[in-house]
Amino acid sequence: MDLLESIKMAGTTLVANKLRSSLTMLGIIIGNASVIAMVGIGQGAQRLASEQFETLGPNLLFIVPGSQQTRNTTLNLPKTLVLADAKAIATQVPSIKEVAPQINSRLLVTYRNRNTNTAITGTTPEFLVVRNFDVARGRFITNLDLERNNQVVALGADVAEKLFGNSDPIGQTIRIKNVSFQVIGVMEPKGAFLGDNQDDTAFIPLTTMANRIVGRTSPYGLELTFISATAKNQDSIGAAQFQIENLLRLRHKITDEDDFTVRTQKDVLKIVGTITGGLTLLLAAIAAISLLVGGIGVMNIMLVSVTERTQEIGLRKAIGAQERDILIQFLIEAVILSAAGGIIGTALGISVIQLVAMVGPLKAGISPVAILLSVSVSGGIGLFFGVVPARRAAKLDPIVALRSA
Repeated sequence: MDLLESIKMAGTTLVANKLRSSLTMLGIIIGNASVIAMVGIGQGAQRLASEQFETLGPNLLFIVPGSQQTRNTTLNLPKTLVLADAKAIATQVPSIKEVAPQINSRLLVTYRNRNTNTAITGTTPEFLVVRNFDVARGRFITNLDLERNNQVVALGADVAEKLFGNSDPIGQTIRIKNVSFQVIGVMEPKGAFLGDNQDDTAFIPLTTMANRIVGRTSPYGLELTFISATAKNQDSIGAAQFQIENLLRLRHKITDEDDFTVRTQKDVLKIVGTITGGLTLLLAAIAAISLLVGGIGVMNIMLVSVTERTQEIGLRKAIGAQERDILIQFLIEAVILSAAGGIIGTALGISVIQLVAMVGPLKAGISPVAILLSVSVSGGIGLFFGVVPARRAAKLDPIVALRSA
């Protein structure tokens, strides 16, 4: 009997038992859909993270206090960066375009009977360029505000809405930690970055933040939470990182371990990509377990089918069918079940990915490699788990099969 005839007979048998065939494919369908959806969503998370990093600012570098080992072992980071370090980077590192020192805190902000707990950022005018922010109304902090310790504030879009609703906040007075501040501007909406709402922030002069809000605690100068800097162009990012590290080692008189860490956008994105990639692989591996369960289901159903079709097998062998013919037919049935389940599961997985992309910010992507691999594995599972029942059917003695039927 040729292969085409075996395929026709296998298809006819499966169609004759629609419910059983559908239930057998269910595990394969769920497994394929899960693997494809998890891989697509994971790739979407990586793409979203990349896009969010691009919105931070062009050619960005972060200088944070504490060594990498210190940052991994404690939440209380040393205050090793001061304003003088930021000024030195701005004036002595030729690869750097702008530098924006920052002091961050989270405090209660009130306006009349309204209040909200929001992020407070003390910074300088260069922040707009370095972090790629824009002012929607009014103005941002100026050097004059820094020199005079002016009590002025530029509100993020969400903070302005929470405190003032549809009213114009420009010129109004709010209180931060019981200190009065005049609203001078409202920022353009920026959106969230890795779960952190950048619009839920109030910006005040760095000197005012140090003198009136958080106080000065470092004997070496005005301590900073971290420093943001932007390189002159993308080609100079590596040089800028090297020059900053050398400059700070000289300034801090470091002979052993650094008391700071310099990170580029690419470094941070690589870390995030490693995390999301690992999570994607873990989720895909968990989802792939259902493919194994589906394969076991195929084997169980095929074994039942062999028992039920004992008379058919005996009759076919009695009229001249070879063991190879019986083996091939049952293997083809198992492969058809698995491959059909793989195709349906692929369609379901793609639908899930498209639904996620439609209803959420995650731009989930469809991975051709994942689809090809998943469908191939489905067919392979059918072939692998179909061998045992197929061999059992092929080895039946025709006389015994006809007698027991």
